[in-house]
Amino acid sequence: MDIFRNTITVLSAVYILCSCNQSEKVSGTLEVDKILKANTEKISEATSTLKARDSFPRTILKGETQWELVGVRDWCSGFWPGVLWYAYEFSEDENLKQVAQEFTEPIKTIAYSKALDHDIGFQVYCSFGNGYRLTGNEAYKTVMLAAADTLATLYNPKVGSIHSWPSKPQYPHNTIIDNMINLELLFWASKNGGSKRLYDIAESHAEVTMKNLVRPDYSTYHLGSFNNETGEFIRGVAHQGYADDSMWARGQTWGIYGFAFSYRETGRKDFLETSIKLADKYLERLPKDGIPFWDFDDPKIPNAPKDASAAAVAACGMLELSTLVEDKQLQEKYFNEAKRFLTMLSSDAYSSNATNQSLLLHSTGHHPRNSEIDASIVYADYYYMEALLKLKKLEDKNK
Repeated sequence: MDIFRNTITVLSAVYILCSCNQSEKVSGTLEVDKILKANTEKISEATSTLKARDSFPRTILKGETQWELVGVRDWCSGFWPGVLWYAYEFSEDENLKQVAQEFTEPIKTIAYSKALDHDIGFQVYCSFGNGYRLTGNEAYKTVMLAAADTLATLYNPKVGSIHSWPSKPQYPHNTIIDNMINLELLFWASKNGGSKRLYDIAESHAEVTMKNLVRPDYSTYHLGSFNNETGEFIRGVAHQGYADDSMWARGQTWGIYGFAFSYRETGRKDFLETSIKLADKYLERLPKDGIPFWDFDDPKIPNAPKDASAAAVAACGMLELSTLVEDKQLQEKYFNEAKRFLTMLSSDAYSSNATNQSLLLHSTGHHPRNSEIDASIVYADYYYMEALLKLKKLEDKNK
């Protein structure tokens, strides 16, 4: 880990002190292979302490050193198998592949159980999806197709979107911005043996989200409440944000990434334009260090907690955007911004180093509930690994 720390310390100092325009080309070198190697070693070390394959890392609270574990039904269960698959993808270590398979298998039950919420995509696509992509295991494909059909049972045609949280009766039909990420499972299934209806549901859901959860200024609501009989939009709600009209950081990044791949799958220019506008709004309000506060409108800023998980998702979304926009300046802008975020996340300021078993520090889960504040959270590590691998592939392609 000393090699990892020394590699990035100079870079982090440069970025912290730099007052250059945020869209300027990133200077210096982010040594992605070295960071991925160090991350993979740390993931492997953490795995050696985990005995039960049906208990999954979720959180390490400040002051703790080891992962707190959750069961299969937790919305975060799919991220740890996904982290393992990413570590295997980089290292080609057969031991990591075996462990990834072992942690993936218990999640199968989600695909064949009644849908309780929209998180089926997070649970199954991050685990079985990465497993299928890397191994071609047909049994994984079968599970994913079943999971997509299960997720589709939450679709309300009167609203045109998936009911994200049926457990919240105070919102007759609710759609949350996070749900945009789960559409990838539906798009994938529609191209790989599933019904065309799955594509139609995903497209409709993205359209309803775009029209109702994206505000005129291109900030986003966390949750949209709808009349479940007429489909009428009732109101936008913060839920995990500071206030109903505030800009919750991770929600903004779910939107950037979700609308980017929705454009990739549908070719709809309005989805691409929405992703661009959400990204530009995010960049406009971003602190100089490239890591957002948990909510851009928390009045306690700069004494409010940061959210490294939002920065990791933003890096994924902007790397995706960089491959989709035609304008070369925009390509460079989003690529360089994503690289800047990853540079800061890889610095001593955010890397956990020897602090605990995770890869990243300083994420915020559910601030209004005082839950997972300034913590290490598994989805931050997942999207951090995903973004690093995306960056590596793009840089290798352009060599």
